[in-house]
Amino acid sequence: QVQLVESGGGLVQAGGSLGLSCAASGSIFSINAMGWYRQAPGKQRELVAAITSVGSTNYADSVKGRFTISRDNAKNTVYLQMNSLKPEDTAVYYCNLENWRPGRKYNYWGQGTQVTVSS
Repeated sequence: QVQLVESGGGLVQAGGSLGLSCAASGSIFSINAMGWYRQAPGKQRELVAAITSVGSTNYADSVKGRFTISRDNAKNTVYLQMNSLKPEDTAVYYCNLENWRPGRKYNYWGQGTQVTVSS
């Protein structure tokens, strides 16, 4: 089992910055990906950014150039630095860990943290 504890988030004005962090504990495979998803009211959950255990990253087009994902493998922690925030970035942000084994992936989710960007 895996536990994910998120911190950060809150309320910020448009153009401002926020940082999120997520610490994982439990059964974490050596090959994995950690990332952030978000869900706005009335919309589906979407990928924001992800980073693998070897450092490969993937970003949603809407956040490229504004958000940066990073991780500390020694601490099993993933970070999301969000700059130049826009009102459309308002959502509940969920941390995700995906454990990889040949032919199978195991997904785990954090409880979510609210990010609100005011115009």
